[in-house]
Amino acid sequence: MGEDVRKVMHRHLGKVVAGAAVAITATAVLVGVTLPGSASGEEGSGGGPQSSSAEQGQAARQQPGVVEEAPEQGRSGSGRDPLTDDEMKRAQSLAAGRDFRMSSEDVKGAKGPERLSTDLAELSPDEVGAADPPRRAEVTYYDYKDDTYVTKTVDLGSGKVTGTDTQHGVQPPPNRDEVMEAVRLLMADKLGEGLKKDFKDATGKALTRPDQLTATGFVYRAGEGSNPGPASVQDCGKHRCVRLFTRVVNGPWIDTRQMVVDLSAHKVTKLG
Repeated sequence: MGEDVRKVMHRHLGKVVAGAAVAITATAVLVGVTLPGSASGEEGSGGGPQSSSAEQGQAARQQPGVVEEAPEQGRSGSGRDPLTDDEMKRAQSLAAGRDFRMSSEDVKGAKGPERLSTDLAELSPDEVGAADPPRRAEVTYYDYKDDTYVTKTVDLGSGKVTGTDTQHGVQPPPNRDEVMEAVRLLMADKLGEGLKKDFKDATGKALTRPDQLTATGFVYRAGEGSNPGPASVQDCGKHRCVRLFTRVVNGPWIDTRQMVVDLSAHKVTKLG
């Protein structure tokens, strides 16, 4: 799992760093971050696939007792081709069954798990080299109701969920919705006053919405690196915690690296 930054430059939150100096600093910090091998760099930076909270919420509001039919088979790929858009939508619909949606929560506490990724599943050894190998998709979620990482395997041919894997303590890179929620929690916390002051100094405007910032998030785990962190972050790893790298949209960086946002507990802690 991701290794925390070992040497963090101790700057107060109120310092806005602009131009090339910050680009160099940020690069040095990012180089020290190792992302989980199962995730792409794009996902690790917090810019991964957007979890469709609206779609999940709409699905969760379906009338009880309605029998759901599998979505129609759309355009399909072949062999080891990447999943088509139709296959991704079909896999996501099949994986997020009604029982799963009703028993889980996303990052904002709404019904339905937080979807993280949808990828083509690996073949088993006896399927490798087959003329027409099966096409399966793996859809991954984070369930905030009980802090579990859930992987659903979907057979796209039969339209059935063929496997469910649930793990505790697994923390893949956050998606965009999670990063934006972390920014919102920081802004609402007293520890976010410095961020809002710096934004006002840099732009002359008040910081009122997370999308006024360009934010990158990395998973934070307690006890990694030379500094185990304060007691207030000891649940990070079991809980879903994020460190933020923020900048004004098309503007300077604002140093928020000392802040850890616990998305599971909805709280903010300052390191050091």
